[in-house]
Amino acid sequence: MRDRTRGDEDVPGPRRGGASQPSTTPLPITPDAAPPRATSAQAPPAGPPAAPSAPTATAALTATDARREQRRKRRRRVLMATTIVGIVVLVGSIGTVSYAIVSNMADPGSAAAPPDSAPAPEAELASFPEDEPATTPGAQPCTVVPVMSSFENADMVADLAAAYNAQPRNVAGNCVTVTTTRDKSGIAASHVAAGFPTLSPDAKPTVWLPDGSTWLSVARDEGATTLASGTSVASSNVVLAMPAPLAEAVGWDQKPPTWAEVFDAAADKELWNELGHPEWGTFKLGKTSPLVATSGEAAMFASFGASAGSVADLSAAEVADSAVVEQVREHELATSHYMATPEHFLWHARQAEDSGGSSADFLSAVIVDEKSVWDYNRGITSRDGVTRVEAEPPHEKLLPIYPSDGFYSADNPAIGLTGEWVDPVEAQAATDFIRFAGTAQGQSAVRAAGYRDLNGVIDPAIAGVSDATASPAGGIALPEAEVVTAVHAAFPEVRKRANVLFLIDVSGSMDEAISPSQTKLTAAKNAIALALDHFTAGDRVGLAAFAQAPDGAMIPGQVSAVGDIGSTRPQLMAALNGLTSMGDTPLFQAVDTFTAQQAAAWSSDRINAVVVLSDGENDTPNAATIGAEQVLENLRALHHTTPVLVFTLAYGADADVATLQSISSATGAHYYDATDPTKVEAVLGDLVTSF
Repeated sequence: MRDRTRGDEDVPGPRRGGASQPSTTPLPITPDAAPPRATSAQAPPAGPPAAPSAPTATAALTATDARREQRRKRRRRVLMATTIVGIVVLVGSIGTVSYAIVSNMADPGSAAAPPDSAPAPEAELASFPEDEPATTPGAQPCTVVPVMSSFENADMVADLAAAYNAQPRNVAGNCVTVTTTRDKSGIAASHVAAGFPTLSPDAKPTVWLPDGSTWLSVARDEGATTLASGTSVASSNVVLAMPAPLAEAVGWDQKPPTWAEVFDAAADKELWNELGHPEWGTFKLGKTSPLVATSGEAAMFASFGASAGSVADLSAAEVADSAVVEQVREHELATSHYMATPEHFLWHARQAEDSGGSSADFLSAVIVDEKSVWDYNRGITSRDGVTRVEAEPPHEKLLPIYPSDGFYSADNPAIGLTGEWVDPVEAQAATDFIRFAGTAQGQSAVRAAGYRDLNGVIDPAIAGVSDATASPAGGIALPEAEVVTAVHAAFPEVRKRANVLFLIDVSGSMDEAISPSQTKLTAAKNAIALALDHFTAGDRVGLAAFAQAPDGAMIPGQVSAVGDIGSTRPQLMAALNGLTSMGDTPLFQAVDTFTAQQAAAWSSDRINAVVVLSDGENDTPNAATIGAEQVLENLRALHHTTPVLVFTLAYGADADVATLQSISSATGAHYYDATDPTKVEAVLGDLVTSF
């Protein structure tokens, strides 16, 4: 049994001796025709089809067609299920009424298709039950229900927790407090599968509420054997978001494209020039990593589906088809780079506008959820997915575009976890919170947070800001578990390859101890070694380090040439292990020198980047070097010709955060915060999802 007095970083819980039923506040906000199917098999000859040569061929064909038709019917049924909610009334032992809100979107592929003869049901809007809180709160100490969300839906989950906590609750004689934490979806799935080994029992969640049910499939594939099916509490469609002028120029504001047309446009380097807008450069398509974010998964599902001939009917066999894989690999070449959350892309789009340019300087389109479009259009952005900045709405709004051959929906399933850290009372309290999410009061909180409720209804005022379509046609269910697993397994083979140099500060300050057994340098080397596991054969990776010697020279410089890590990994690891600390910190000189070197080897078919890890300010007492303004000017110049992304990681409390942020921003890359040096492994692991 856990200690019921703990709190939480997002929605604070009570401590022993506190108020009997505390309320919780939400997170503050500071300031036409289907394309031909790709196949590795030879095309059949023209003319009438010949009779099958053997009964087995007929049987195989029939079975394949039957499976495809079953998937079509299931998806049609699921679309209707987004507006039909079953409410099962359960009378609890404590005299209150509980409801189970059932949505077939909560667990892809878990339900059987309707009979062939069954007509499609008429869409009906459900009437949500009223919440029935306790008359008086239960006794102290309160049962704490920790809920772990994704980054994308964290605000909505916090609002649900706040609404639940605002009323008295009594479960098994105790008051209840719901707290919230967040993690990236893919990382959370791995933690769920492993049972949260790095967390104490008090810190482990009782409810997991990712923004997409695909992550249940991922967790199960990684070993979660007792994970229950989820209960969808909200939805947000995954759309193609474009700055309005760009959408209008290509005509997609009036006639939505197919996904194949999206990927074709992204591969057309002359598109904007031919449409009279050379100032927009090439088509820049932004995607999150499918290994950590639902929108990234949806982008990959769409790419595989478009390549196979049907986004709505993608199968695991098609994901493995060599011709499909090759087409998806071609699609990925148009990706600028990957990021961990949609907020990362939108932050940079807003920064491009605020610096006097246009959001088109950073992106032409990005695949995100509707909620993210609403946030951006009302002036809310986030550099890290946690800290929110509120400003005036942008001059160039984003338009959500719903591709004509289908779009996926993030279905936000709530799952009560059953680990040994969850006692029966906590499980009962978790069920009560999930019940609340489906009540009129819970669904009101869902809509107010920018999400669609279980009827698919979005708040009209929010739709007005985000330009979301009230009832868009073409929604499709997330793929079945075997497709999700296949796409995750295929991503390392199809993703755009990297051309990246790790650039490490090895000045004397890296000798500082951060634990009895580690200095900053040893911890950084360990983190880099783990991060290198992300890269596979075909990725070009190198290593350089910088310090200033007494004679003013920058040392040691390049220690492992940029090369195919499939063959150079041993040399790269040896060079990494051999790094020692010395001298001062020629940060500006190192960034300028090695970014120019990477630019000279620039390739349009790769993500060209430098990853800078530094623990201090530029400090060159033995010889003058290039200044900050000149470095930034040089970086901006390269960005318009041979763009190299310079990702920066502030390492330790003395790192020059402002300078590192300006360096990354000048190149359209992201800044990462490891000012708590004990977190460098996790932060660097997050960073490499950009590749």
